[in-house]
Amino acid sequence: MPEESQAPKASSDEAVLQQQYLRALSSFEGIVLSQIDIKNKLGDRLNYSIRTGLIILGAIAFSILVLLLTLSSQINRISGVVNDMNINFREVANHMNQVRLHMTTMEQRVALLEQIQAQTSSMDQDMQQIQADTRDIGGHLDGVRQHVTDVRTDIGNVAITVDRMNVEVQAMSQDMHRMAKPARSMNKMFPFP
Repeated sequence: MPEESQAPKASSDEAVLQQQYLRALSSFEGIVLSQIDIKNKLGDRLNYSIRTGLIILGAIAFSILVLLLTLSSQINRISGVVNDMNINFREVANHMNQVRLHMTTMEQRVALLEQIQAQTSSMDQDMQQIQADTRDIGGHLDGVRQHVTDVRTDIGNVAITVDRMNVEVQAMSQDMHRMAKPARSMNKMFPFP
């Protein structure tokens, strides 16, 4: 009799164990499903964050490209103006050499004071030549002044362009702060450890 009474106990223990096993299995399944759900949500957030980051990086890259293109065009203009100035300075140097030659000629002629009376007509002709050369130099100096005025105008244009670029960079900075605001809000809502 004691053996018969133990047999139903064993079956009731098995039923309890089986129920506990099923509960544990369903709890484990719930935990695994909740972990999968959390991982899916985290993966979605990570995908959205990566897409947002790529969009922001694309906007920054485009802005840098525009900035570089603007700077390169201005540098080309400045180098052209500097080349023009170099040409004008070479012309001025050539004219100064001519002036030195004329001054040397004048010194030699003034040194011949004993023969001034005999060579007055020759000196008048030389002075007329010097005056013509001086007028030519004056014309060239006017050209140099015009080029310097053009350079000043170009530098003013560069300053205006730089001011516009500063405004664009500030606008970009404000846009980046505004675009980063949703990401900061998301970080406040779901902080990463």
